[in-house]
Amino acid sequence: MKNRVEQLRKERGLSQEEFARALRVSRQTVSSIENGKYNPSLELAFQIADFFQKTIEELFLWKENDQ
Repeated sequence: MKNRVEQLRKERGLSQEEFARALRVSRQTVSSIENGKYNPSLELAFQIADFFQKTIEELFLWKENDQ
């Protein structure tokens, strides 16, 4: 699944560490989400969407053939 998390985080001028603290997750979790190596839980996806004041669909781009 592709996402816009890194783009939006950088637009806000936040480091991965700062963003991770705001979400109460590890920096490694943020890095893994941004690199597409980890898909967040539904709860975390809603937290990220709320943080950026976006919908989940605006952040996470799913295509049927994505793995």
